[in-house]
Amino acid sequence: MQEERPLTPAGRRIMTAADELFYNRGITAVGVDLIAEHSGVTKRTLYNQFGSKDHLVATYLTERDQRWRSLVQASVDAADTPTEAVTAPFEALRTWTGTHSRGCAFINALAELPDPTHPAHRIAANQKLWLLDLFRELAVAAGCPHPATLATQLLVLHEGAVATQPLSLDTLPESTALARVLVRSGTSPHP
Repeated sequence: MQEERPLTPAGRRIMTAADELFYNRGITAVGVDLIAEHSGVTKRTLYNQFGSKDHLVATYLTERDQRWRSLVQASVDAADTPTEAVTAPFEALRTWTGTHSRGCAFINALAELPDPTHPAHRIAANQKLWLLDLFRELAVAAGCPHPATLATQLLVLHEGAVATQPLSLDTLPESTALARVLVRSGTSPHP
């Protein structure tokens, strides 16, 4: 990947267009011509800013990941107790899904970019591993038994709520309630 540098105003317009287009239409369905058109720049400007579509996709996911992590951390910080903090990512998801209705950009990217060496694939995979690690760390801090098992269960619930979002089933309230039950009751290593 090319060296990171602050985005110019044109680069920011490209990122805004890429974020909207990649999320709503899919990474592989959107070409640089469409992004350039939507951002009001030439393809040359796009390539001068990002070098390649792969780097643009990686930047898109990196920025989205930073926004998500900030929201999750704010939810964790706002929790009244360590036990409540364990389920804070579910509260963050409630806020996030209010403006992101096409499911998870990271799951979508993993499906569209199956090559594990693709830089965007690594970013998407690392986002999921980060969330798993966060659940485990929060479970340890709350004194939950079997924090690794609990973290896996919470990740599956969380991702299930995200994956069903485009179906308009609104599984988030039930997923959040079940997560709280798991945290309060503890888990066994073999449910």
